[in-house]
Amino acid sequence: MALKIINPGMLTTVQDLGRPRQRHLGLPVGGAADAFALHLANLLVGNEPNTAGLEMTLVGAELEFQCDTLVAATGAEMDGVLMNRPHVVKAGERLKFGAAKHGCRTYLAISGGIDVPVVLGGRGTDLRSGLGGWQGRALRKDDVLPLRAVTRTVVGNWSIDPKILPVISSEPVLRTVVGTHASEFRGGISRGMFKVTPQSDRMGLRLSGHKLHRINQTELVSSAVSPGTVQVPPDGEPIVLLADAQTIGGYPRIAHVIRADMSLLAQLKPGDMVRFAKVKLAEAHRLWREQERTLSLVRQGLRDKFR
Repeated sequence: MALKIINPGMLTTVQDLGRPRQRHLGLPVGGAADAFALHLANLLVGNEPNTAGLEMTLVGAELEFQCDTLVAATGAEMDGVLMNRPHVVKAGERLKFGAAKHGCRTYLAISGGIDVPVVLGGRGTDLRSGLGGWQGRALRKDDVLPLRAVTRTVVGNWSIDPKILPVISSEPVLRTVVGTHASEFRGGISRGMFKVTPQSDRMGLRLSGHKLHRINQTELVSSAVSPGTVQVPPDGEPIVLLADAQTIGGYPRIAHVIRADMSLLAQLKPGDMVRFAKVKLAEAHRLWREQERTLSLVRQGLRDKFR
């Protein structure tokens, strides 16, 4: 059982939900930038949430399946495929994803998952270190990826209620909790609008626009950062870290995007605008629990949808 890459699109990689217990070794969490989307895609084909699938960026791939299987696409809507529902594909059939209509990243889950080796606790691709995924790199034309031999069919004709999905926007308001050095900046991060620059990738989004001025100019000792941390370099234009973020950094940390809004962050593309809004830590925890409860309810609701 295998999947052939006819055209890899702009940037397509194998991703799972990351390597959460390797940060003490200096290894990023990695995995899907939009973990909610990949988790949901896997549920739609009967997989465990951490099963390896494909992450496609801005322009999707063209794929040829060499076996009958079940697939589902979530995240940014792309031309060429219906989203948020399972599809049966036959051996020899091709799926061709176009450009993203809204958002940045689309996820494709395949029943059984992509059968790449586990490296340091995860199957996802770490592009900077060249490990994991398929040969540690982005996919190329004529790559052939092995699939796990799982035969699964869908009972009935159904799709996910759009109400449970994060609302992808080109001008979202991202909720944050206060960062360690927030008091060192005049005005704070919630008072301006920022634009996502082309110098953005899976490591982080670079923003331009409203400059943040730090009162205290003393150097800082490098300390822990993680996906969602908002750092402010000397030029005053913030960087919001994403899935492939380094484990430590020396820039001041003004805020941290809450976990429940990481999907919205991951779907931002160059040219999009973003605002930040401060919330209490207790509210951040409540919103994350609510998102996890939604995924749990979806999983329970799909138990009888496969055979």
